[in-house]
This record gives sequence, C-alpha cells and structure tokens, in this order.
Amino acid sequence: MATTAKLYSFRLSNTKTYLFATCFVLGNLLLPQLAHLVPQGGLIFLPIYFFTLIAAYKYGIHVGLLTAILSPLANNLLFGMPPSAVLPAIIIKSVILAIAASMVAKHSGKVSFGGILLAIVAYQVIGTGIEWAMTQHFFTAVQDFRIGLPGMLIQLTAGYFILKALAKV
Repeated sequence: MATTAKLYSFRLSNTKTYLFATCFVLGNLLLPQLAHLVPQGGLIFLPIYFFTLIAAYKYGIHVGLLTAILSPLANNLLFGMPPSAVLPAIIIKSVILAIAASMVAKHSGKVSFGGILLAIVAYQVIGTGIEWAMTQHFFTAVQDFRIGLPGMLIQLTAGYFILKALAKV
C-alpha cells in the first residue's frame, strides 16, 4: 500500500528547515512526556524517534537531522531523559533514522508501509550494532528489540497514517 506524496528536501539556508525542525522537536519533547506517564513508557514506546521519522521522511535530511540531534539533547537538558549515559546511543540511532527515512522517501517518492518499515529496521539494526560496540553489552544493545517492539509498531502504523495524511500538503 503506497501513496504518492509531496516530499520535500529543504536546504539549510531555507527558513522553513528551521521552522519545521522546531515543530518536530517540540513534538519530540511532548510525546516522550506522555509516554513516561506509563511505567517504562520511554523504553516501550520509543517516543523520541517518532517525529524524527516524520520530519525526515516528509521534509528531508536537513529537517530530519536537526530533529534527530536536537530532540534528545533538549529532552535531556529539560527533563533529564534520556539519561546522559544513553544519550550518545540515542542520538546515533536518531541520526541513522533521519538518514534512512530521508533516503527511502527520496528514492521511492511515496509513502508506503514497506518504506517506513525499511527505515525503522535500518535504524534499529545498525543502531543496535553501534550501541553494542559502544557499550560492550549485548543485552543493553538489544533492549529496543526486547522491550520496544510496541514503539516500533506505533512508528510504523501511526507514522504511515500521519505521513499519508500529510501526503498532499
């Protein structure tokens, strides 16, 4: 199931890049606060990645990378979550997600479950490998696969429907 979409790739010199990135960072500030109302909600729902996926898929690599980097940093500075110890791994996974989502969107030119799934699998598999190399703890590195599958399913399904709704905008 695919929907042809208007997908953008704003340059860093474009004011819209920063406007959209700010909006998505705000979303990535609010959504984790809601998720943390549930015990282990951050680990289960992986909310810090959600708007990065949308930003990069719809608005391109620059909006995606700004969202990917600024969201975890702002959350850490404002709320102490994610904790500083895991911040590098989360930023790396966020950056990989931004790159993967923007590449899939640019290549396909459409919103599809398969494309979104590819971006999610790419950031999780590559990110898990990097996190394992960084921490030397396999059990910690695979935590998203052990606990975060609901979050990945939310990214896939809600991400698809939001991107589909934004397809003609």
